[in-house]
Amino acid sequence: MNVLIVHAHPEPRSFNRALLDTAVRTLGEQGHQVVVSDLYAMGFNPVAGPDDFSERRFPDALQYDREQKQASQRGSFVPDIQQEIDKLLACDLLILQFPLWWFSVPAILKGWIDRVFVNGLVYGAGGKRFDQGGLRGRRAMLSFTTGCFPAMMDSDGLLGERDVILWHLQHGVFGYSGLQVLPPFVGWAIQYSDEAQRAAYLDAYAQRLRGIEGDSPMPAHPLSDFGPDWRLRPEVASRTAGHRRAAAAPTTRPDL
Repeated sequence: MNVLIVHAHPEPRSFNRALLDTAVRTLGEQGHQVVVSDLYAMGFNPVAGPDDFSERRFPDALQYDREQKQASQRGSFVPDIQQEIDKLLACDLLILQFPLWWFSVPAILKGWIDRVFVNGLVYGAGGKRFDQGGLRGRRAMLSFTTGCFPAMMDSDGLLGERDVILWHLQHGVFGYSGLQVLPPFVGWAIQYSDEAQRAAYLDAYAQRLRGIEGDSPMPAHPLSDFGPDWRLRPEVASRTAGHRRAAAAPTTRPDL
């Protein structure tokens, strides 16, 4: 299996780095081929802009997604983008490794997504989205650290349910692109953890990765579950963190 790990932490001595090193070592021991994009070490440019293309379809006003579509067809991405696209398309499993900042990824990783998950290849042309997305047949997972404790991300927790917090990444990025989404790995409250707890997280991550090929994807809805009104068909039960039935509109006028 070919694995791409995209690492986004500015401190090379961080616990995220320890998780990355554990993943590279463990997956290698299992016979998998591992490629790492260490975004800070690479000096990756996260800012999408007109210089991302060696030629332009609309030179007078930047329409970024439409320029991506043309570049996908003509091979006119600049080298730093094309190299990452090649890594992405070659992988069977994508892992994003990062600290959770403001309920999301660090800016450098968001920029990687913006510039590498391109229109025309990953989504867009020919109805590429969700189970028909350009990355279908591949899998992806999040591996991240937090400053909060697990109870804070329970369904009744202070911050809200974990998979609701992660919806924009697991559904809006991975799922939309056709990737099957594996449950995330979380290192909780790292700055409040002692060495024994951190070692336990590393052991748990290694154990998870040893069996990663047998992991079951999280529930998802294929496009066929939705009707022409873009809503779940009446006979389909919602089964994800972000789908639920809309309340039925009243059929009679309420008393005034």
